[in-house]
Amino acid sequence: MAQDHDAGGDAKPTKRLAAVTLDDVSIGRAAPEQEHERAIAIYDLIESNSFGLPGHDGGPYSLQIGLLEGKLALDVRDQKGANVITHILSLAPFRRVVKDYFLVCESYYAAIRTSSAAQIEAIDMGRRGLHNEAAELLVQRLEGKIEVDFDTARRLITLIMALHWKG
Repeated sequence: MAQDHDAGGDAKPTKRLAAVTLDDVSIGRAAPEQEHERAIAIYDLIESNSFGLPGHDGGPYSLQIGLLEGKLALDVRDQKGANVITHILSLAPFRRVVKDYFLVCESYYAAIRTSSAAQIEAIDMGRRGLHNEAAELLVQRLEGKIEVDFDTARRLITLIMALHWKG
């Protein structure tokens, strides 16, 4: 991991995100549960992430996530706000997992109100499995363009899914 060193010898990681925003134009209204998940994902992502650009050591970075003509737009900027790269990613490979994820989420939120703890846990396991599948796909699709670890990819997937929640 690239590091900056100050005169005191302390190191701070540079291959990371220092700020994450969702494009206001791309975001639909969401239920309180979904807004809460977005806020937690952004907080967790800022607190712990691994995010780098091959051949570029100018981090930490800020990232704006949005949709552009139906594709995912990842706008990466340096500490001074200058654009480093805008990566446009087709969402076609994610369609099935996104559709399945939202169906399971609907079941999960309905189950929270009416089902037993065992039923809720079973649905949540399915939801997490789909979330993990989407994160693995994201890591593969970003390979050679943006370097992220699995935990960072999971949190990014939460935010990418947030762009599809239209309330």
